[in-house]
Amino acid sequence: MIALVVFLQVSLSVAVSGPYTSPEYLPLRVAEAEGYFSQEGLQVSLRTTRAEPGAAEALAKGQADLAATSLEAALRHGAVGGRPPRLVFGLTAAPPVALLVPTAHRGTVKRIEDLVGKRVAVTSPGAPEHPLLFALLDRHQIKATQLSLLSLGERGLVAALEAGELHGGLLSDPWASRLVEDGNATILADFRRRDEAARWLGGPTIHAALFVRADRPPKASDLAALSRALLRAVKRVETAPTEELLARLPARVVGLKEDFIARLEGAREIYVPGGWVRHETLQLSVAQMRSRAPFPKGVTIPRRPADLLLLDPLKPLLDAK
Repeated sequence: MIALVVFLQVSLSVAVSGPYTSPEYLPLRVAEAEGYFSQEGLQVSLRTTRAEPGAAEALAKGQADLAATSLEAALRHGAVGGRPPRLVFGLTAAPPVALLVPTAHRGTVKRIEDLVGKRVAVTSPGAPEHPLLFALLDRHQIKATQLSLLSLGERGLVAALEAGELHGGLLSDPWASRLVEDGNATILADFRRRDEAARWLGGPTIHAALFVRADRPPKASDLAALSRALLRAVKRVETAPTEELLARLPARVVGLKEDFIARLEGAREIYVPGGWVRHETLQLSVAQMRSRAPFPKGVTIPRRPADLLLLDPLKPLLDAK
């Protein structure tokens, strides 16, 4: 009987952006650990890539049926024959980071505009918070060239904030919470809550999501089953006691226990309700991307946001609630 059940399950492979500890993609890890995929008749294999572009490229090369990655990576690295992938389930509104100001400078840096001419750092040029910073600056009509923008690595950024050597820095948890709790920094802009992210970026945006190739998506019934599992997993991440998740998740997803607790608490309010991405949300996010840099030559971005979305399998699930 067990063999028959396995035989009847539909196999889906998902390329997931690393690292394993990323809170953006935690619902996928929870769905796997809790057995939500198998309960929906799916045999889902999660293949972790080093970073977000790798997941998009795996989808484009046919190495995965879906990619869990950022919109930025999907549109810039996931196109096939000029056609970008389509979004089937939204995960997070923005990277779960906070813009911190060292305590030593909180009297002089009270607004985003106060960062002009100051030293501001990210962990690395390819980190998710890097384009987020550009979107934030653009929203406040500030050019990146008006700042002294540095890339210091996570440990270097933490040390520089603690020493007051910077005027601002974008950090994720656990360090964002720790620096604030220890009195070494204050929060200027918090993107770990979707409502706050929308306030700072000029409206709701989409960061991490699941994508399929435009030319060969999985069956609608399989996408619906996947969405049901993810809806359960997101709710679990948002509401489950931390100790319960710790007991179920594998060690490589948890990492250090105290780090996991901080990451989880910082990300519980970042997920997109119901996985549903509105047309105007996608339109704003694409416009922010385009303002930072042109899309690669040969990639055709549809004028209508609806053409980048494939939410028909998800809609009946939300209508039934």
